Amino acid sequence: MAATCCNFTQASSSFKKLHENIQLQSYFTRCHQRSACSVEKDFHRRYGGRLQVERWHQYQHVLCARGVELSPSVNEDVGEESEEDISKETLIWRAIKLPIYSVAFVPLTVGSAAAYLQTGIFSARCYFVLLASSVLVITWLNLSNDVYDFDTGVDKNKKESVVNMVGSRKGIFIAAYSCLALGFLGLTWTAVVERNLRSILFLVCAIICGYIYQCPPFRLSYQGLGEPLCFAAFGPFATCAFYLLHASARVKNHFPLSGTVLSASILVGFTTSLILFCSHFHQVEGDKEVGKMSPLVRLGNKKGAEVVKGAVFMLYALLVAFGLIKALPLTCISLCTLTLPLGNLVVRFVEDNYKDKNKIFMAKYFCVRLHAMFGVALALGLVLARNTKFTSWPILS
Repeated sequence: MAATCCNFTQASSSFKKLHENIQLQSYFTRCHQRSACSVEKDFHRRYGGRLQVERWHQYQHVLCARGVELSPSVNEDVGEESEEDISKETLIWRAIKLPIYSVAFVPLTVGSAAAYLQTGIFSARCYFVLLASSVLVITWLNLSNDVYDFDTGVDKNKKESVVNMVGSRKGIFIAAYSCLALGFLGLTWTAVVERNLRSILFLVCAIICGYIYQCPPFRLSYQGLGEPLCFAAFGPFATCAFYLLHASARVKNHFPLSGTVLSASILVGFTTSLILFCSHFHQVEGDKEVGKMSPLVRLGNKKGAEVVKGAVFMLYALLVAFGLIKALPLTCISLCTLTLPLGNLVVRFVEDNYKDKNKIFMAKYFCVRLHAMFGVALALGLVLARNTKFTSWPILS
């Protein structure tokens, strides 16, 4: 009797699975005339409570073998559907690009920390005026970039483009250059108050790099020169300018440009350029259409992933090299080394997803995390080195 009961249970289970298969086959037969996206969405609604997506994939080959016609691009269509269904709040968040504003915070913080290392002085007023001014300048970069990309057609399908969302190119253009004017006014005012007009030269150079990067008639980003310009603008120019500005009026002697701040600015420029490089991965097709020869258009995504790996390795190699020549204090080397897991995360993510346009979109945000954390570690290391015997050697006095 026990054996009979066992056989009956197994048979019942088999009939249950057979019934489930028949239900699924009947369902897909009725729905195969619909779009692939509708099929998957209805499937999740009807069967999501009883079956996981993984089990559905197991049934696919069975159904296909029985003659049920499934769309070969179902997964691609689902990805497209998800792009279509992006909420307005998500588009606004992407348009604001709040994480990208770390490129204003990091050069200022590292430059101020380098100044504190030499003087022991920190001016909160100077710091926050410079931060607000820098945010305005970055806002100009973002808005004007959307305006000029709208003109060339590269952003015609970009839903998070501010121009596409607002529907007014002229309004965004005016807002962009208003931000630039206010930001530059704040930077100039700080330079006058701190009595260091040399810094204005660095700031003007940084803004010029931003202009020729994207604005006509130059548009050097379309020639694949965006990364070198980004490195120069946010690295040596901006970081050294903030270093010279911060608390320089309180230093009686002529404030020198040191090897420490120059080394730190190179690392800041390196991580900033990595953000820009990774932002091209999901835009290769659109860039090709309008003739924008970004590095990823020239190299391809596979080689681009190798470049990212080499760049992250070079970042930490430079960090160690600057420590060995005593351009950076040991505290900086120790703290920045703690960001290695983030660097590894960037490399692994790009290597695993460079073929997937929908996933690789997130690569630039992983680079933002690395940029921000590396910059904070670098600045904290400079601040802590104030209590050590580390001395920074001057380059220009």
